[in-house]
Amino acid sequence: MRVTTWTEYSLIISLHLARRGRGEAAPVAARELADAERLPADYVEQILLRLRRAGLVESVRGAKGGYFLARDPSAISVRDVMTASEHQTFEVNCETHPVDSVRCGADSACSIRPVWHALQQRIDDLLAGISLADLMKEEPRVQELVTLGSVG
Repeated sequence: MRVTTWTEYSLIISLHLARRGRGEAAPVAARELADAERLPADYVEQILLRLRRAGLVESVRGAKGGYFLARDPSAISVRDVMTASEHQTFEVNCETHPVDSVRCGADSACSIRPVWHALQQRIDDLLAGISLADLMKEEPRVQELVTLGSVG
């Protein structure tokens, strides 16, 4: 698993929107968000588009337009954001980049692949159990959630 810049920026943007609140009373322009979070404006625009397509944010047009969360922060998980930005949370390398068709084919008997699938499922479960509302808490509390297995 590799956490990309896209994922990290997507989470920063989502948390920024979560802290602002929901609804049309609190939209934020992409440029303003980029400046506030010190992120490249072109990345922010593209990430907001992906988040909007996934139904995580909504937009309002016009001079006072911008973006806001489509749902309550407690209803948006880290997995939701990662999936919106990267289309997956964990890449099973032998499926996306097979070494050869005999060893890595769908019909082959691979004893390693079940390990990657189990790991993918555990990662997805963990990430699905952590919401933006959880991430808005202090770092020690989030660490406690993850360590104690209270998530998921």
